[in-house]
Amino acid sequence: MDPKRFLFVSADAALITDLAWQIHREGHEVRYYVEAESDGEIGDGFVPKTDDWRGDVDWADVIVFDDVWVGDDVGTGALARELRERGKAVVGGTPNTDRLEEDRGYAMEVLEAHGVPTVEHHVFEDFDAGIQHVREHPAPYVIKPLGEVQNVKRLLYVGNEDDGSDVIDVLRAYKKAWGHRMKGFQLQRKVEGVEVAVCGFFDGSRFVDRVNFNFEHKKLFPGNIGPSTGEMGTSMFWAGQNRLFEETLGKLEGWLADEGYVGSIDLNCIVNANGIHPLEFTPRFGYPTIALQEESIESSTGEFFYDLARGNDPELEVHRGYQVGVRIVLPPFPFDDAKTYDENSRNAAVVFETDSREGIHIEDAKLVDGQWRVAGESGMPLVVTGKGDTMQAAREQAYDRIDDVVMPNMYYRDDIGERWVDGDGDRLQAWGYLGPQA
Repeated sequence: MDPKRFLFVSADAALITDLAWQIHREGHEVRYYVEAESDGEIGDGFVPKTDDWRGDVDWADVIVFDDVWVGDDVGTGALARELRERGKAVVGGTPNTDRLEEDRGYAMEVLEAHGVPTVEHHVFEDFDAGIQHVREHPAPYVIKPLGEVQNVKRLLYVGNEDDGSDVIDVLRAYKKAWGHRMKGFQLQRKVEGVEVAVCGFFDGSRFVDRVNFNFEHKKLFPGNIGPSTGEMGTSMFWAGQNRLFEETLGKLEGWLADEGYVGSIDLNCIVNANGIHPLEFTPRFGYPTIALQEESIESSTGEFFYDLARGNDPELEVHRGYQVGVRIVLPPFPFDDAKTYDENSRNAAVVFETDSREGIHIEDAKLVDGQWRVAGESGMPLVVTGKGDTMQAAREQAYDRIDDVVMPNMYYRDDIGERWVDGDGDRLQAWGYLGPQA
């Protein structure tokens, strides 16, 4: 394919830098816009930037939105729809697909309307009403904030007590600390099993044949301990449209086609011997999932997204084994503390003990006079990936690569992928959800 022009748009935080860098390295022309002033230097030196994405729309062959958020509000779906109506090729959502992430109750309604059973769930705008519900129906629940604060990942709480007493205590605390910002919350009945996300790429009419199955590791510390983060690492593999896909995302193919959705869409589920229990959508790229997906794509990434945006029956050749991605972070991640960040992390040098950059992906990083440096204010400079014929081999390659990265104060989880090795994979196969990885 001849070189094409890609315009990447981060209408809020800078998230899509690594994909822009990958497509730029393949020889395509790239321009990258970042709205958040605090993230303005992310990607500098790696990808060409623009400060007026709307002025570059006519220049672009493909426009890529990285998230659903425009500042504090959802809105990239409306922007993408507007551009499609002008005849532009866009990777991005629609107002209704954006709503899948913002409004968890609506997301459950869409699933139920298309024959996908859901976990018992209730949406509340009043804390006292939620507390009363738990008292009347004692059980373990998951608290999922709605609106702007749902991006404060540490507010998601998974209950442990059979009588729901810990959930009541947490709701009381949230009422005092977050009542002025949390417009509502969903209480979802806790389900035990294997947590797995089903991720498909949709071209506006249909799903691409290859389906991505990934396993998120959201807690800060190994063993799934500590505060929730956006993500500390992911393990994954690709397979065909098996039972797990057909009983979840596959049932939404017609709805997504009517919407004209283009891009990655992910449905996180709990699976057990009794069935598949959808939890939540990610109707956009996942982070750092997209970096790990890039690592496993063996065909042209730029050509794939060009064809995806234009509905050209995109072909996707992927690594047929397993992949592991580990997020490398710095203080004060996952918290906000400007003083700690300034003293420990701002503009820190990223040093490599080898000339190879295989498996090294950028998040909050910049390139200054040939030196990789930390950028932005979040303390998430790198994702390091590995792949292999087995999950254990993928783990070993990823962590061997991490050993070649030197940053003072860096930390990461050292157990990404272990859940699969320790039995999650065997359970999913035994329950009959995955089938052959053909």
